[in-house]
Amino acid sequence: MKLTFLGGAGEVTGSSTLVEFDGVRFLVDCGMFQGGREAGEKNRDRFAFNPRDLDFVVLTHAHLDHCGLLPKLVAAGYGRDIHCTPATADLVPIMLRDSAHVMEKEAEWARTKAKKGRGAAVEPPLYGAGDVERCVSFLAAQRYGREFHPHPKVRVRFQDAGHILGSAIAEIWIDEGGRERKVVFSGDLGQPARPVVRDPTHIDTAEILVVESTYGNRNHKDMATTIDELVDAVNDTIHRRHGNVVVPAFALGRTQDLIVILAELARDGRLSNVNVYVDSPLAAQATAVTVKHQATLDVDFQRLVAEGERGDLPIRVKFTQSVDDSKAINSVRAGAVIIAASGMCDGGRVKHHLENNLPRPESSILFVGFQAQGTLGRRIVDGQKVVKLFGEDVPVRAKVYTLGGLSAHADRDALLGWLRAFERAPRHVFVNHGEQDVAAGFADLLRKELGWNVRAPDRGAAIEV
Repeated sequence: MKLTFLGGAGEVTGSSTLVEFDGVRFLVDCGMFQGGREAGEKNRDRFAFNPRDLDFVVLTHAHLDHCGLLPKLVAAGYGRDIHCTPATADLVPIMLRDSAHVMEKEAEWARTKAKKGRGAAVEPPLYGAGDVERCVSFLAAQRYGREFHPHPKVRVRFQDAGHILGSAIAEIWIDEGGRERKVVFSGDLGQPARPVVRDPTHIDTAEILVVESTYGNRNHKDMATTIDELVDAVNDTIHRRHGNVVVPAFALGRTQDLIVILAELARDGRLSNVNVYVDSPLAAQATAVTVKHQATLDVDFQRLVAEGERGDLPIRVKFTQSVDDSKAINSVRAGAVIIAASGMCDGGRVKHHLENNLPRPESSILFVGFQAQGTLGRRIVDGQKVVKLFGEDVPVRAKVYTLGGLSAHADRDALLGWLRAFERAPRHVFVNHGEQDVAAGFADLLRKELGWNVRAPDRGAAIEV
């Protein structure tokens, strides 16, 4: 068997792994690279395999860094099943349609700029709406805990990864020359005891394990401290400095977490007179899908849904839809918590809110998720005093907060806890989905702590096991 690490190797985006054995080929995830010019070049590279030769695709969840290049895969000739959980099958269409829309809008803006002599040649979008619709027609929904057979020599079972709605750990049994071998892909694992999603499922055995390492080098702040910091950030900004709080948040996952947390804080009297604007049609659609699948989620979220249906929510939440609704928020100069995508600030409506609020010392920018190298969000978090937005220099005068404790990714101790639940050591362990030094460091930690055979492969590495 050969595993080729095509993305998410030495970085936290572009997750994709090719598995080959006995003439069978399948792909686990087909994610978009994110963060700067280099990511764009990687996204435009030709696939390192012939998409027509794939027998099937396994998709762990609906974040773009795991599913964002699926339409490109289909456009290049792939035409078979893309297996995922039912919630992921509902989420992927809205995520990919939004991705295609954003790319088209950015290309349109770039063409306008080029016509004015202020920009270089314009690259076309990676894919269009038609590619997305062909892609989503191949989604095949599979329930948690139920085995299915995507190929006569392969059986697969999804388990809850506790990362976002529908996120899955993939247990894969392979019949290689009459010998059964078990490969486990962790996907992105969630931090235990988080709102909305349930805790990750523990796996007993694996011969070959591919595990993520986004936060493999550090622990998150405890939830109580994180909530205290959130309360202080909101109250200081809204009630003392009389500004707005802009939260760059992933439309899927973090936005729903924040609504639950802010509602609980208002119910407990720790926040008051807070107006929450969720400025993302994508987030509104993702929240609707989340409500649809609430039976698979945490009881806190189910309670919030019931309160919303009764009209008893303790905070005012407005989901904007139109561009005019989004622009209207610009007239709100104080008292607003503005949640908008994208989570790393490289696209979407959040860029307009940053343009309006970054220069204002009375406002705050509140980061609640990982900021990959090369992204606008990372530059702001790292303390850059002036950033580029829409081709113009924008000063950073707003106060910047980073709340790592709200991350949807498992931290170092949570990853170790999940790995220690294996009954025996896997024969081969591969650490991926982590920046290069973090993945290498986490691999060293697993060797020392667990005595396992661990590697942190580079992008493009093809390893026989």
